[in-house]
Amino acid sequence: MKLVIAYIQPHKLNDVKQSLLEADITKMSVTNSLGCGQQMGFTETYRGAELEINLLKKVRLEIAVNEEFVEKTITAIAAGAHTGAIGDGKIFVITLDQCYRIRTGDTGVEAIG
Repeated sequence: MKLVIAYIQPHKLNDVKQSLLEADITKMSVTNSLGCGQQMGFTETYRGAELEINLLKKVRLEIAVNEEFVEKTITAIAAGAHTGAIGDGKIFVITLDQCYRIRTGDTGVEAIG
């Protein structure tokens, strides 16, 4: 079992969701987040004062999958989020030791679905 965590551009969320749906991956958690990476933010002028904005809006996706869905999930996220520009995002894969489904009491791979 793996937890796939992806940080993507907010405007690419619908494309990523569509790409995941085409790969038969429908269960996910989506969170708004702030972060900075290689693009290092931007400078804005507000009432004559320059402000440096280095925390940019991102979307965080968390998807728990069984082993056979890991590559499909990564490929789908990358396809939906790719623009070729700095700031497309990152994908992390973390091993899950255990998973519990509260409603049924299922554990392990059965709990992920």
